[in-house]
Amino acid sequence: MPAYVIVEIDVQDPVPYDAYKTMAPPSIAAYGGRYLVRGGAVETLEGNWRPPRFVILEFPDAPSARAWWASPEYAAAKALRQSCARTEMILVDGLPAAGTP
Repeated sequence: MPAYVIVEIDVQDPVPYDAYKTMAPPSIAAYGGRYLVRGGAVETLEGNWRPPRFVILEFPDAPSARAWWASPEYAAAKALRQSCARTEMILVDGLPAAGTP
């Protein structure tokens, strides 16, 4: 069952964050992940939520997503992101593929 890492990011220092954006993708791919949403325009349809930057990653399953987040391949990128941005990040189980019991 797929799992999704959903991230709201408030970039505090764009120069190191630009470096992060080049460092993170190889580690995500190494754990079977891919970007579904990476930045882009955000429109609030209800409520007051206005994330400054929004990212959604899809992984094959939750263990793969957790392994990526804790991986040595992602460690340097994660430390850089944490130094230059405020982040809210959650892991959510997806639905089984159509036709899967």
